[in-house]
Amino acid sequence: MWRSKAPIRPQARFLLHGVSLNFPQNTNLEEKQLEERLKGLRIDIENIAKVVAANTGKSSEEVTQAMLDRTTLNPLEAQEWGLVHEIKVELFPPTVEVISIQYQEQPK
Repeated sequence: MWRSKAPIRPQARFLLHGVSLNFPQNTNLEEKQLEERLKGLRIDIENIAKVVAANTGKSSEEVTQAMLDRTTLNPLEAQEWGLVHEIKVELFPPTVEVISIQYQEQPK
């Protein structure tokens, strides 16, 4: 099963959402063009849902519904879904030296 190998933080959240399409202002579409765009959106949603389902053990239908419902998962729920493997509180081990890098404008 595929899972993100990067740890997530307890403050993270995951939004499962559908696919959108933007139309420029004053766009005119014929019925067939609109059907074509809608079919493309449906195919994109289906493909994304299949990838997530194949890697989480959820059904494609369950993932699709979660996307259409714009489901938000907290880290524990994301872990239960199989989207992540570890929730870590610390950003880095306490023994690591943190170096601050700051931009300084050079004199002209």
